Amino acid sequence: MSRFKTPSKFVLAVFMIVAGTMHFVNPEFFLKIVPPYLQLHKELVLLSGICEILLGVLLLIPKCSHLAAWGIIALLIAVFPANIYLYQHQEILPASPFIHLLRLPLQGVFVL
Repeated sequence: MSRFKTPSKFVLAVFMIVAGTMHFVNPEFFLKIVPPYLQLHKELVLLSGICEILLGVLLLIPKCSHLAAWGIIALLIAVFPANIYLYQHQEILPASPFIHLLRLPLQGVFVL
């Protein structure tokens, strides 16, 4: 199990750090997928980006990785409404409806 666990932790950490960085590089994309019923869109995008970067870094620190993993699970649950909103409004990110559908269970894979 550890042969799989260590590389997958590293891949997830890199993914989180890159995804979090993209919140600052291209905030317009993330602003588009924040559901309209939420307030403070820009603040939410920046906060989620900071959380993704921080949790990704903490995942690489053995003493913090367990806590970081739980934080990533909580973050993935918190941002899931944005993925549902994107699925409902596929014109935001033109792609096959199948690709949009696959994004939803992909969050479950990240949780695992």
